[in-house]
Amino acid sequence: MSDRHPAASPPPGFRAIAIGGEFLKTIGPLCGHWDGERVRLGFRVEERHANIARACHGGMLTSFADMQMAVVTHYQWPDIAGHAFPTISLTTDFLAAVPLGAWVEGQADVIRVTRTLVFLQGTASVDDVCVLRFSGIYKIGPKRDYANPRDPFDLLPHSGKH
Repeated sequence: MSDRHPAASPPPGFRAIAIGGEFLKTIGPLCGHWDGERVRLGFRVEERHANIARACHGGMLTSFADMQMAVVTHYQWPDIAGHAFPTISLTTDFLAAVPLGAWVEGQADVIRVTRTLVFLQGTASVDDVCVLRFSGIYKIGPKRDYANPRDPFDLLPHSGKH
């Protein structure tokens, strides 16, 4: 999983995914799971994610929501998979505090795609209780240099790997 953060162990079916950038290395690992219909992301709340009240910081939850929506776009809309998706707008509604040690799991859906924009919405839950509602607008950016643009985070089943 992570030598730096061994407590971040995910539940069965989830595994650490490689999402570039130093910021994501700092807040991660984020874990992903493909259930045959949708990609879900998750993370374990650690001390480094906590606010002064010892609950998950809203900034961490917002970063997680941002990544959930960007990652999902690659899998739900194959025509634009492999592009960069810079965030244009991101809205979050915090519905409940998330305690240390909790596993936060998100899901999102693409609700509209235009020539240049992607609109999404989603939720994050802890133990089947919704703790965060979010929506976002993303620009369809340039193609990225992914080895497999259709599956840039290696979540789809293939070759018996998963």
